[in-house]
Amino acid sequence: MTSLPPLLWEEEPLLEVLTATADELGQPTYLVGGWVRDWLLTGQRGRSFDVVTVGHPTRFAERLAQRLGTTLAAEYRRFYVAVVRWRDYEIEVVAPRRESYSPDSRNPEVAPATLEEDFIRRDFTVNALYVALHSAQKGALLDPFHGIRDLAQKIIRTPTDPVRTFTDDPLRMLRAVRFAVRLGFTIEPETYAALQSQAHRLAIVSPERITEEFHKILLSPDPVRGLQLLFDTGLLAQFLPEVVALAGTETQQGHSHKDNFAHTLKVLEQLLVQRPDADLWLRWAALLHDIGKPFTKRFDPEVGWTFHLHEEVGAKKVKEIFRRLRLPLDERLRYVQKLVRLHGRPIALAQEGVTDSAIRRLIVEAGEDLQDLILLCRSDVTTRNPRRRARFLQNFDRVMQRVWEVRERDRLAAFQPPIRGDLIMQTYNLPPGPLVGQIKEAIRQAILEGIIPNDFEAAFAYMQKVAPAILAGQPVPQELSQHPEHEEGEGDKVGSPHK
Repeated sequence: MTSLPPLLWEEEPLLEVLTATADELGQPTYLVGGWVRDWLLTGQRGRSFDVVTVGHPTRFAERLAQRLGTTLAAEYRRFYVAVVRWRDYEIEVVAPRRESYSPDSRNPEVAPATLEEDFIRRDFTVNALYVALHSAQKGALLDPFHGIRDLAQKIIRTPTDPVRTFTDDPLRMLRAVRFAVRLGFTIEPETYAALQSQAHRLAIVSPERITEEFHKILLSPDPVRGLQLLFDTGLLAQFLPEVVALAGTETQQGHSHKDNFAHTLKVLEQLLVQRPDADLWLRWAALLHDIGKPFTKRFDPEVGWTFHLHEEVGAKKVKEIFRRLRLPLDERLRYVQKLVRLHGRPIALAQEGVTDSAIRRLIVEAGEDLQDLILLCRSDVTTRNPRRRARFLQNFDRVMQRVWEVRERDRLAAFQPPIRGDLIMQTYNLPPGPLVGQIKEAIRQAILEGIIPNDFEAAFAYMQKVAPAILAGQPVPQELSQHPEHEEGEGDKVGSPHK
């Protein structure tokens, strides 16, 4: 029988406290799951302990808490679970149990069981490794399903029939993908086939639980592989059908468009090369940046395939997806929407003759997220033609040079019109209302168009000129609403190109 070295108890003092508690209560007790798996793989000692005790879990947890100088953090009697938190550790104590499921629910009926029955309920063989903590067997490693072999061979496999495993608890299908990409393992063929055949069972899982697992995949070391696995097994279609709809190509009259799902994966891959620590919401923006394309795809015999306004349509779809998956409908939603809506703008601004006012609008609309937007745009260049790629990236460099020049000149890094609404109300004895907003917007547009500089004196003088017309219900005089040197050209027409 394989054993863990006694030295480990000296390196990890909490193990000794668990052993002392087990011996005091006379309850055979085992450490199981992720802590054991990760230590065997990498030598890493985690801060989350899953403990199985053959006896009453609450009694064990209460005595453990007393030894640690803390109190019981939580108890879930229905599931025979008690939780202790100490410093940065979390110890979940459970009794051996069996679980049974109804076809339309992933919430199990739980009953006390033998240790052997507890083995069977584990999700994967590499998570079904038990280390004895009580002195009589201290350090002994129980491996009922050859988890050590699967660790060595880097395989994700269920302990028993995978169809039954995933039918009982469909969330385990997402966990299979998560462990595969986190650990760099492959999913063995029978388990993989069960993912495909049981993918529809994910429908009974709450959106919150799906999102929690999906975020772990998206934040994993290899989210691109994770997304490909989700797509290939049919799991992605169960909760992100809009992303699945990006897949495939179509040809008419000799014109083909690219596979936008493959393109999306490449964008995410390139983004993470440039910023490996990209946060969750920037990864979401990369995943959804072209989400509007299936809804805007049109064939024009003159130019081929177009996706006009896919950015605007995509931004609206982002909110639908966030609402459906119970994602936050706050500044994080608005951030992703902004990047989706604006991701076609910088390349359009690379045209010769683009005016400073168009650059100003990009600066103001992107705000503090301008760097992230440009990163996404650079990642969006996925052509395999080296010359074309170099040209696109040079265009982005040229746009950013213009951005820095205009921003430095106009001090628009955090643009706010210098005239506040309360000053407008005080000057013209106005109550809050649309007239105040119209005057403020006229000043804002004048700054963006370069008619006046972004400072208080110029803005106040401009307000005194335009306010009388606005208050009289008349349009702003033309000489006050257009830059004297302004000539409209293609540079102001910055609608999104189709890609």
